[in-house]
Amino acid sequence: MTAALDAVAWACLVAGALLSLSAGVALLRFPDLLSRMHAATKPQVLGLLLVLIGCALRLRELVDITTLLLVLVFQMATAPVAAHMVGRAAYRAGQCRNDLLVTDELRRSGSAPVAGLRSSQSDGAGASETGRRG
Repeated sequence: MTAALDAVAWACLVAGALLSLSAGVALLRFPDLLSRMHAATKPQVLGLLLVLIGCALRLRELVDITTLLLVLVFQMATAPVAAHMVGRAAYRAGQCRNDLLVTDELRRSGSAPVAGLRSSQSDGAGASETGRRG
């Protein structure tokens, strides 16, 4: 039984480490702020969850497991909220690329960006006129 739990713990630790690594690579490779933010929160949180499960299976002490649960609860409570706030602030500051947005739900709700959405980050075109109010 102990060998099986150790094997599952090892698999969880390796999978969590690979997910966290993929989140780090995506932070470097993705083109805009919103894509990078998605990469920083989704796989990172799942990777941390797998690492914590692997640690809990390996340690098997009640004190250690409750500490790991506290880490999980605080991570799950803060990471999505922080990503949401950063994304909304970036949108309002005009730091999002308009050509990469599939649906612009904030524009429909009246939260139009202050400086307008940029059409491209690399072409130096600046802010597009679609995001400005006249």
